[in-house]
Formats: sequence, structure tokens, C-alpha cells
Amino acid sequence: MGLLNKIFKKAKTDAVFETTSPNGRLVITFVLSRGEMFYSVAKDGKPVVHNSRLGLNLRDSASLDRGMSVVRAFTKQKDETWEAYWGEEHFIRDNYTETVIYLEEVIKPARLLTLRFRAYDDGVAFRYEVPAQPLMSKMVITDELTEFAFNSNDRSWSINAYQPDRYEYCYLEKPVFELRDSVHTPLTIQTTAGFFVAVHEACLYNYGGMNVKMNNRALQADITPLSDGTRAHVSLPFNTPWRMLIVADSAIELTTSRLMLNLNPAPREDFSWVKPIKFLGIWWAMFVGEWTWAPSDRHGATTEHAKEYIDYCERLGIPGLLIEGWNDAWEGDWLQNGVNNKFMDPTPDFDMDEVCRYAREKGVEIVGHHETVGFIDNYERQIDDAYKYMLEHGVKYIKSGYAGSHMMINDKREYHHSQLGVMHYQYALELAASYGIMLDVHEPIKSTGIERTWPNLLTREGARGQEYEGGALSPSHTCFLPYTRLLAGGMDYTSGLFDVCNPTKRVATTITRQIAYYVTIYSGMQMAADRPRFYEENFPDLFEFIRNVPVSWEKTLPLMGEIGKYYVVARQAWNRSDWYIGGVTDENGRRIVLSFDFLEEGANYKAKLYRDSDDAHYRDNQLGHVVEEIVVRKGDRLEIYMAPGGGFALEVRKM
Repeated sequence: MGLLNKIFKKAKTDAVFETTSPNGRLVITFVLSRGEMFYSVAKDGKPVVHNSRLGLNLRDSASLDRGMSVVRAFTKQKDETWEAYWGEEHFIRDNYTETVIYLEEVIKPARLLTLRFRAYDDGVAFRYEVPAQPLMSKMVITDELTEFAFNSNDRSWSINAYQPDRYEYCYLEKPVFELRDSVHTPLTIQTTAGFFVAVHEACLYNYGGMNVKMNNRALQADITPLSDGTRAHVSLPFNTPWRMLIVADSAIELTTSRLMLNLNPAPREDFSWVKPIKFLGIWWAMFVGEWTWAPSDRHGATTEHAKEYIDYCERLGIPGLLIEGWNDAWEGDWLQNGVNNKFMDPTPDFDMDEVCRYAREKGVEIVGHHETVGFIDNYERQIDDAYKYMLEHGVKYIKSGYAGSHMMINDKREYHHSQLGVMHYQYALELAASYGIMLDVHEPIKSTGIERTWPNLLTREGARGQEYEGGALSPSHTCFLPYTRLLAGGMDYTSGLFDVCNPTKRVATTITRQIAYYVTIYSGMQMAADRPRFYEENFPDLFEFIRNVPVSWEKTLPLMGEIGKYYVVARQAWNRSDWYIGGVTDENGRRIVLSFDFLEEGANYKAKLYRDSDDAHYRDNQLGHVVEEIVVRKGDRLEIYMAPGGGFALEVRKM
């Protein structure tokens, strides 16, 4: 200690740097205290995150967390607006203050470390950057010491990590001190000071996904381990993902943040070929037992059924069709047999050439399906040829799946969100981009905004969706999602189930709520998930909304809501003046007053309202609904009733 004390006196081992958001309300403070690194976050002078530790534990060398000195630092500002290829916003402002701090160990080997901090009006972010250096070209990270020190009694909403079904669980509310088991991010917290915070990460590449859990004093980053117990093996130079915190004054304000996207770089190539899409699917009929995935006398993915659905697409005005169960993979215990999946071998009753020819004739896009069952070694042996096979048949959209509790990579069981899992998802995505293929990934790595850089990643699953209907979903579930999972980007929730009373898979919503999902749950690929006869023959009045509602948006205006209770949002159609508004509520009926202050001054709008009937209920009157037409103007108010487990949808077109 005597030698270190002498060194500390000579080096800059004590320092404080503040980074302030453009509006002056948010401050992230870095403190170097006797060579140890900490940060804190405050808003309006009130603490959001208390003094929290920083650092990395390494294998075969000392940790990068103490004995550091400041070499130099600089601050810069940026304010620009960028145009998205698709999304919830057409134009996004990227406005922040950045401080970069260069650090060096005070004793040999004098390793170098850079910390980069950014403060936006809607949140803060930081990351570790380890440059190439003479005595260190590689690192094995065994732990990340990053902390998020909230008050122990702050409220949180989360799902547990390391579970067999990955992210597919219902959200639980707990005080922070009860988060002793790792939870996934986004982790949403309401602080005792009244702020709402979402802890997440951005720009995740070549690293394990971040979970968080309580240590003895604070929440700490828990990077998903590899099968050898380490967190990441990296070559230098290397940057960790951004550790980000959205900080808002209300729960609904959390949903307005574009911080995650802004922390990702712009694409390096032209992605103007990427087109969001709406699609039907040979899918739900298997869940309700009408058809099967595996070949049988009730096989779903036959040439005959595919042509029938293509005809439905043409008549209903839906541009795409997903076909699951088309390939030789589904016989027997498909979860165990996935190691033998083949991605270029159709079943005997499915003629890929004829189906794709017929689809082209009808102007319908086929959405291909690759279910890997997590057997990555098997998939990567075939993926290049499988993508080529799809393109040869004119298939430019693929829904991929990774069912199973783990992945098999290099003959080892790995977590989906480990470093190797993350690297596989990225490899599949970049290869797809090289072939002009767009992806809908199920059982994915969570979104960290990389769809800004790789816009061919149109959507993901990554939460409990409607395949869990029939008892495993409550109406409150989709009232949690906007404030939790959806903060990380779009989700393929497989909306639009109209056969809600089916005893095999009874759906815990009213029928009107099903069309509200097309507004409340964003996705770059939106599925009309039910069997199309229920759209064409049973409820053509409600299906009109599904046909009309866009997939991409000019702007998004969250209007009102509370976590787990309700959510109401307005979205303007991409490059159009039309607006679409959706709302969902929990198990409780609710009346809201909708304001049209966002409409253009002086213009009249024709509004078509799809709402629950006064006696509708998700348990005993799911089909009760009313369709009304009214004229509205800027400043008008409209009272709308949402039944228990219900919702509403509103189409507003300029006259």
C-alpha cells in the first residue's frame, strides 16, 4: 500500500467529470476516487442512480477496476436528425453531450481503458472501450462490475433470466431489494423520487447479453456466461455494448424514448430494398388442432392449403403468407429431432416450385420458415445454401425460430443470449442482408437497437406472445409490454385472433382488443394470425381495420397509460396524414377521454371507431363490439369505453 499511496499522489487518481444533457435536466457524473471508478445519475438535482461501481474482471490478469489514473478527457456535443428506413418514427433526433475519459493504470503493465459517457434529454449511456495495446491483444472477461445503485425500495417490473423459455414469461412487480435472482433487461423501475427508469443495453455485438441482479449493495450487471463460465473472449480493440438508462417523468414518457436506436450507428450500405410487410399464416390452425406441423392426414403446409391461403391473401388485401411445417423436420419429437432439420427438403405433399409460382402470379410474398430448434451447428452448415434456396424461389422474408432451452454450438450447450448465441444471430442477420433477405426472429436475442444498422431485421418475438393464449396470458400482460419489453423495439405478437371463443385456445381478450394490438404493439412485420375464413366470413367489419392499418409510422405519440393497467397510443401513417389510435386495458373496464389535439388545425377528419360494446367482457362476451363513424377536428374530445380485457381502435382520415 505504501508504494501505491506514493504513486496515487503523483498520478491523477482523483477526478470528477460531469456530463449534462442538452436540456440541463440530466447529469451523469464520473468519479475517480483513489484510482477506483464510479458513476452516478441525477435529474433536476435529485438522485436517480447513486454512486455505482465500474470495472471489468479478467481471467489471467488483474481486474480493470482500480489503480487507474486520468490521462486526458474531452467533451463534445452532437445534434442531428436521421431518417429511418421504417419504424415507429420516420425522423429521429440524435442530440447529446458526450464525455470521453482516457484512463491508464498507475503501475505496470499500465493498461489503457476508455470510458465514454453520453447524456441525452431522455436518458444516459456509457460503455467501456479497451484499445489495442502492446502488452494486451486479447481479453477473457469473467465478470462485469457495472452497478446500478437504486434505492432498495424502488419498484421494479421484470422477468427472471436463465429460464427454459428464455424471455417468454409474465412480468412481475417487486421492490428492487428482492431482485436477488438475475432478471432480463429492459428492467423498468419507479424511483422513490418519482422518476421512471428503464435499464437496458444498446449495440450488443460479440458479447453476452446483460442481465442484472442484486449484490450486497446494488444491482450489478450479470453478463450471460458461456459454457466455460466466462462472459466473453474478445480481441482488442473492443467496445462493450452501451449500458443505457432511459429516465422519464412518467411511465408513458418512457415509451417515447429513441435512446436505444440513437446509440447504434447508421447503416453502412443502402437498405432501400427493405419493406415492412403484413402477412397471413399457415400457423394458428395448428395451435388449435385443426392441422398439424408434421405430415399427416391433417398436415397444414400442403400445396393445396398454401394455394388456398394465397387466394385469401389476394382477396383480403394482405401482401404476405407465412408457411410453417413445409420442410422435412417436424416428425416425432421435433424438439429433440431438430439436430436433423433440413432447410431445403420440402415434405412430399408440398411443392415449393408450384407454391412460389402461384404466389408470384397472385402478387403475394411468401414468408419462409426456418425452425432451428437451437441446433446451431446443424443450421450453420446449411444456412448459406438455405438462403440461396429461398431466393431461387423468390422468397425474401424468413421467420426463423430457436425453440428449446439452450443452443447447441460447437457441440456444447450455450444460452441463447451468451456471446456465442449473440454471434450466431448476428451472423445469420448479416448473411441475410447480403442476400437481400428480411428476418422475423423468434426465440431471439433481445433487441438492442441493431435494427438501425441492419434494417433487414424487421421484427423479433422475445416475449410471451399469443401462442400462450388458452390460459397462460392475462389481459394485463399487454399492458405491461409497452413499458418493458417494447422499450427494446418491435415485437411479433401474432395479433388478430378473431376465433377468441375457441375452447381449445380460448383467448383472454375481447375481439376489438385484437385489432387494437396493431397500434399498441409495434412490429415491422405484422401478422394477421387467425385462419382467414374468420376474417372474410365472420367479421369483415373488424378485418377492414387490419387491412387498412399501416406497418410503419411517420410519428408515434403515446397518449396515456399506467404500467400493467392500460396503454393508449396514436400513430401517424408513414408519409400520410392518416392517424391510427389504439388502446388496451387490463382485467378492469375503463373509460378514457381521448383528445385530438395532435390533429392539423382547421382540417376535418373522418374517424371510424371500433370499440367494445357496453356489455363486452373478455370472459363471457368476447365478441361484443360496435363500429361507429364520426367527424372530428383538432381540440375535440371523445369518451371511449374499454371493457374488461378489452380495447379500441380508431382510424382517422383527413377529409
